[in-house]
Amino acid sequence: MDPQKSVRHLSKFLSYVLGRRPDEFGLVLDSNGFVKIKTLLKVASEEDGWKYIRRSHIGELLIVLPNPPVELKENFIRAKSRDNLPQPIRVDTPPASLFTCVRRKAYPRVIEKGIFSSGDSDVILSSNQQMAMRMGKRIDQAPVLLTIQTRKAAEKGVCFYRIGDLIYIANSIPPSCFTGPAIPRRKEVPEKQDMKKEEKTERLPGSFILSFDGEKDQKKKTARKKRQKEIAWKKDRKRLKHAKDKMWPA
Repeated sequence: MDPQKSVRHLSKFLSYVLGRRPDEFGLVLDSNGFVKIKTLLKVASEEDGWKYIRRSHIGELLIVLPNPPVELKENFIRAKSRDNLPQPIRVDTPPASLFTCVRRKAYPRVIEKGIFSSGDSDVILSSNQQMAMRMGKRIDQAPVLLTIQTRKAAEKGVCFYRIGDLIYIANSIPPSCFTGPAIPRRKEVPEKQDMKKEEKTERLPGSFILSFDGEKDQKKKTARKKRQKEIAWKKDRKRLKHAKDKMWPA
């Protein structure tokens, strides 16, 4: 493709994503229409034909086109024309179930505390599971999908706003208002015990190792030798007396 034509093609893509229907791509812009460039590049990588886009391509677009449709501010990007962006609309009767994803590491805390978004942004939800998973994989390769029970949440004072066709936002979701998979059990780690290490003694020729059983055996051997000596001494004494009686009869 001609470089000039490629830049114009990219220009149209960015104009549509950032200036008309970010909700179709699971994007929620801030109040000034900005989104992180890093997030935009992740969105592009999910679309056939746009996986090649890097920040350098956006920079090239700003240089080549006399009136580029986007503008950058540090690590953020937005469309210059934002009149056609869908605006948040409060809905009193959202779908019975909405979906969102959280990081695996954060899931145990989410179950306990509820769902909160970082910073000043809202919790981003979707009426479509596939869209929720698509957004979730931008923060975790295997995110945890949660099902929001909107009626319970509304009873607890949660307000829902719709942006476009598939995206909803809320300030937070209480822990009793959503369901998710069971938390995998952690493998029990045995407590550290002061275990005596077996001493490995190198056995040299002519040496032996004493143990409690060995000591008992040694004592038995000693006692046996002592008895044998006493018996031999008594026999010698009797033999000597018998010899004397023969030499000096009474």
